[in-house]
Amino acid sequence: MATPEEFEAAAARSKELPSKPSNTVLLQLYSLYKQAAEGDVSGERPGGFDFKAIAKYDAWSSLKGKSADDARQEYVDLVNSLFQQA
Repeated sequence: MATPEEFEAAAARSKELPSKPSNTVLLQLYSLYKQAAEGDVSGERPGGFDFKAIAKYDAWSSLKGKSADDARQEYVDLVNSLFQQA
């Protein structure tokens, strides 16, 4: 399991990616980070034409029930894999 320190280091490192990941990968990073940091999504799903907010909400919501430890480890693994691909 990734420690909270490894998680925060990966979060800082994610801002230094050599190229911008696809939108799908960005949503994975976002949802894993939020699940690890805050737990299950709360509040109402955004409506209207705010498609970005809807996509982010849906991505985070898809991780409902995943433990913070699992989300933290998956986030660290994903960030590391993005650097290996570069």
